[in-house]
Amino acid sequence: MVTAQAVRYHEHGGPEVLELAEVPLPQPGPGQVRVAVRASGVNALDWKLRAGFHGPPPDGPQGVGIELAGTVDALGSGVTGLEVGQAVFGQVAPGAAATYALAEAVSLRPKPEHLSFVEAAALPVALETANRALDELGLRAGRTLLIHAVAGGVGLAAAQLALARGAKVIGTASAGHHAFLRDLGVVPVTYGDGLEKRLPGPVDLVLDASGRGEVELSVRLTGDPGKVLTIADPVGAGRHGVRFSTGSGGPFPVDVLPRVPVAEVFPLERVADAHRRSQDGHFLGKLVLDAETSLPR
Repeated sequence: MVTAQAVRYHEHGGPEVLELAEVPLPQPGPGQVRVAVRASGVNALDWKLRAGFHGPPPDGPQGVGIELAGTVDALGSGVTGLEVGQAVFGQVAPGAAATYALAEAVSLRPKPEHLSFVEAAALPVALETANRALDELGLRAGRTLLIHAVAGGVGLAAAQLALARGAKVIGTASAGHHAFLRDLGVVPVTYGDGLEKRLPGPVDLVLDASGRGEVELSVRLTGDPGKVLTIADPVGAGRHGVRFSTGSGGPFPVDVLPRVPVAEVFPLERVADAHRRSQDGHFLGKLVLDAETSLPR
């Protein structure tokens, strides 16, 4: 039997519950594609699912990872517009941290030639989330947007897409990331106590990508909970009447590709270390798992 390697966990817990297991080679169903994974992005949702913050306890082995880049390895029935051997990237149901993974064909996009597989794997979730958030906020040219945790993947994507729409962007980040942010056109401010006094002026809209309790302050800054959106703090959203936006995992636009640095690359065997790093936070851009060394040559 032909097999693949995939990261799995059987119970909720810390990073130690993750294991790299040998599994049957997945077979694509109608509308699906099997991807030979070269790299997969690491997102906060990955460790939150693993830790049990979302959903009931597992009733069987669970996959990890919701974005990937690789090459099309097999096509399910009804798939058009893609061909075997084509380089692609996109979002998937949990299971991207593997040597082979299944994806809905409509959720994949051709990988731009100028991006490596590692760089491409860092983009799908950030692109989809950032575009959705800005649309839900109704951002338009001339408005000032404050982004909490602007140095993360979603924050960086949202900042660059907002700038492309003609908005002014202020972002909270640690001081070590300020030079990079200024180069992008973002006005950086240090997060933490006293933030309100450090802002360079009033803000029209706020995107909270940090989940560290900034929702109440954001409502105070804008004067209207309808001008605040969080992708990271559903509890705070409910408490203060703010919108909480969660991803669909669907198609994402590629007309504007933001610059999202890869902070660190881990082999699949070190997925637990990648989760620990993700939980620690305070890095610029995204973490990525490299599956290429595990693929047959």
